[in-house]
Amino acid sequence: MRTSARNHFSGKVTDVKQGAVNDEILLRSDEGIEIVAVITHGSAASLGLAAGTAAFALVKASSIIVMVDAADNQVSARNRLAGTVSRLTLGAVNAEVVIAVDGGAEVVAIVTNESAARLGLAAGKPATAIFKASSVIIGVDA
Repeated sequence: MRTSARNHFSGKVTDVKQGAVNDEILLRSDEGIEIVAVITHGSAASLGLAAGTAAFALVKASSIIVMVDAADNQVSARNRLAGTVSRLTLGAVNAEVVIAVDGGAEVVAIVTNESAARLGLAAGKPATAIFKASSVIIGVDA
């Protein structure tokens, strides 16, 4: 499948916590990254999500927040992937930040050039990609 989402994590569902309206889906990517998603109960049911189901998570680069020098207890977002900036590409207004995380996965974020400079982002510098569980789209191959 091809999408415009820059972040695509294939793996398996490890847990589904059912709710009356929304379900919490835990997906472990093939690289070993744990992604938390919150989707409607109806969507989880129609996708047939259960522990062991092969699935993928999509996250748009514009939904990723980049932080440096932040502790996990300082943000409410469920998904926090620490790593190292592998590439920073400056544009006229925005910068594309690629963060290499454990297992060989990469997370792509779009931030303003001003934010990239303020955070001191550069190749080789530590950074954390943060995104809310509600920003994750879960899919299965048909």
